Amino acid sequence: MLNLSLSATPAGEGLSIRHPHKLSSYNSGITTSTLFPRRKNAVFLTTPRRDRSKNICFNVKAQYLTPQEQNHQQQRFSSYESPFPSQPGQLPPRVYVGYSVYKGKAALTVEPRPPEFSPLDSGAFKLSKEGFVLLQFAPASGVRQYDWGRKQVFSLSVTEIGNIISLGARDSCEFFHDPFKGKSDEGRVRKVLKVEPLPDGSGHFFNLSVQNKLTNVDESIYIPITKAEFAVLVSSFNFVVPYLLGWHTFASSIKPEDANRANNTNPRSGAEFEWSR
Repeated sequence: MLNLSLSATPAGEGLSIRHPHKLSSYNSGITTSTLFPRRKNAVFLTTPRRDRSKNICFNVKAQYLTPQEQNHQQQRFSSYESPFPSQPGQLPPRVYVGYSVYKGKAALTVEPRPPEFSPLDSGAFKLSKEGFVLLQFAPASGVRQYDWGRKQVFSLSVTEIGNIISLGARDSCEFFHDPFKGKSDEGRVRKVLKVEPLPDGSGHFFNLSVQNKLTNVDESIYIPITKAEFAVLVSSFNFVVPYLLGWHTFASSIKPEDANRANNTNPRSGAEFEWSR
């Protein structure tokens, strides 16, 4: 295992590397040192790398770790993989995350919702419903206060998320939802979300209009989103889309023996036939 570290030092000091490869592969001017004589698989090399604009040299250290040190490193970092460990036999606790934007006239929260899976007779699971991102708009009721009792919600599908991700600085998009489409109350609730560029090019407007004849609501809530806030949304959307599609569960379930068994069961599947052309 190779461990790297980088530090800036005053001019005149050098690049420090511990590496077991032969010195013949390096250029002249590199010297060896025995600062670490107990590591027989390590040598110490130095060479200056100067940033002339700032008159600074950088030190880079590379060290091969022993098996014991590798195990210690893995134990250190494994604790960061799951900040909420569960007891044996228990499901991990559910975690809620989101991103919020607060402005003078409204607030917006953005929260992912997971996909749903249904069991098959074979014991496997199949995606039954894609995940989505829930937008919640709340009008302001005072200075830095918001009336969440009057909030309006809009669920972004994966494709709609893709539309927002692809927006340029001057692009806009519009989505229409009817929660009761195909049902007896179709047309009685209309939701329209518009994402439009700000006139000065500093970001986008998110405008949600809701007409609900069932509850006599006709409301429009809009909130300006800056370039920085929009960048956070796009980055979050890019990250979460594969999870909304359930692809992470597929990737984590792949096992070499399963792939071999599937290929042996159906050696002339459509994919095999296509790639064997």
